[in-house]
Amino acid sequence: MATSKSAKIQAEIEKVKAKISEQQARLKELEQKKLEAENTEIVDIVRGLSITLDELPVLLQAIRSGAPMGQSVPKDAPKPDEEEVSE
Repeated sequence: MATSKSAKIQAEIEKVKAKISEQQARLKELEQKKLEAENTEIVDIVRGLSITLDELPVLLQAIRSGAPMGQSVPKDAPKPDEEEVSE
């Protein structure tokens, strides 16, 4: 007995659904790997800062609040090693 057109289409639908399900699982796996990689990068950056665990929350809060970090030098101030050129 020949397969009907609708049965062929239904079989193709099932194949596509299976592929979609596989790709969704792969996507979820890749998103998890990305999150783990980002977390590892963050830990490496924080460890490279050479600050104590007690100082970390203070630093993060300062960053969130927009407080200036390090020394600030006005843009128009001459650098100490620059000499004025007289004409």
